[in-house]
Amino acid sequence: QVQLVESGGGLVQAGGSLRLSCVASGSTFSIDAMGWFRQAPGKQRVLVAHISSGGSTNYADSVKDRFTISRDNAKNTVYLQMNSLKLEDPAIYYCWSSVPGRNYWGQGTQVTVSS
Repeated sequence: QVQLVESGGGLVQAGGSLRLSCVASGSTFSIDAMGWFRQAPGKQRVLVAHISSGGSTNYADSVKDRFTISRDNAKNTVYLQMNSLKLEDPAIYYCWSSVPGRNYWGQGTQVTVSS
């Protein structure tokens, strides 16, 4: 079992920045990839970015060049640095991790962007 706890969400003006953090606990030795998804009201949950255990990254086109995902394996933590936030970025952001045969999710953290 893996538990994921996110932090760092909040309200920011358009153009501003936020940094999300997600700490994993439990059977962290089994974690492979980690990442972030987001879900806006009335929409499906979609991938924002993910990072492999080796550090390879992948981003949704909508956040490339604005968001950066990073990972500290020693701290079992994944980060999402979000810069130049836009009015289309507000959502609940969920931390995700994968182990062989199973996915785990955090409880989500709300990101709100004001004009």
